[in-house]
Amino acid sequence: MTVATTTEATRARLTVDLGAVVANWRSLCALHPSGAVAGVVKADGYGLGAASVGRALLAAGCEHFFVAHLEEGLALRDALGLGPMIAVLNGFPPGAEADAALLPVLNGLGNVRAWTAAARADGRVRDVLLHLDTGMARLGLPPEELVQVAAEPGLLDGLQLRYLMTHLACAEDPANPLNAAQAARFAAACAALPAAPRSFSNSSGLFLGGLAASDLARPGCALYGINPTPGRPNPMRPVVRLDAPVLQVREVPAGATVGYGASWTAPRPSRIATVAVGYADGYLRSLSGRGMARDGAGRPVPLVGRISMDLITFDVTDHPAIRTGDFLELIGPGNTPDEVAARAGTIGYEVLTSLGHRYARHWLPA
Repeated sequence: MTVATTTEATRARLTVDLGAVVANWRSLCALHPSGAVAGVVKADGYGLGAASVGRALLAAGCEHFFVAHLEEGLALRDALGLGPMIAVLNGFPPGAEADAALLPVLNGLGNVRAWTAAARADGRVRDVLLHLDTGMARLGLPPEELVQVAAEPGLLDGLQLRYLMTHLACAEDPANPLNAAQAARFAAACAALPAAPRSFSNSSGLFLGGLAASDLARPGCALYGINPTPGRPNPMRPVVRLDAPVLQVREVPAGATVGYGASWTAPRPSRIATVAVGYADGYLRSLSGRGMARDGAGRPVPLVGRISMDLITFDVTDHPAIRTGDFLELIGPGNTPDEVAARAGTIGYEVLTSLGHRYARHWLPA
């Protein structure tokens, strides 16, 4: 077991392996010979640091990036410079592009009209991505709006369509008929519009074989080690590790209760280790009584009692070597984000994007 340094004795440490991120990106590139593979770094790189992840991917050859909000795009542009394409999935209003040097994703007919009007007003062509809804019913032009765009001459004047894109709803389930239906709908929608490169697959979509082919894939979760093929072995390398220091170990008698609500009662004389992480750090409260850690030898250590804002308690009765200052693995090779998520009743995406900012963060170089 590793003992904490003085400066980090009470802080959990979050380690991000940028080499694994790059390796995952390259593996996904190999699955997509039809075109380029972007890096989706929205939500601060799925909680792992968009700037650090983006710089590592850019150095590896990635030339396309996606974020959700304009502010995320501005921050990423500051980190990466003016070279790569950075597209903003939720779009932004005309006028913001002058300073941002970013590409909006147009998600509806109103967006299209606004950007066309801006282009006509100053005679400057705008580079955009056009999102076509083929089955998500979330963002993107629905079929009735696509008909209007196709039927209205000049509606796209002044817009340079860098990519036509759609988003898969059920790609993690290869047998779901909606995958093929969305591919067919996307092909038909693109045929009704001016010719432009196409972007089709997300992380799981890249594992759908020939159905995934397009000019640009947009993986997110797989870059960060989340399994894009649920129910099958994870083809991606693990990226993140969260280790938390033990603040205190105490002996409690049989019958003693632990934590808020006295929700756990010691069935025997027990040793309880208190760890410096809580739901304020993004360690989900739903893991109360269901979570686990691993000790330095990789053995499971059960979480007992309720998770509180800043602290978690573990039963280390069967781990007599654990002492104050030792670290327990909360996320890592023996406790993956997907495994943590399964115990919490959620998905690995939420586990990663919930990670807080009180951790001592370390990025291993690519």
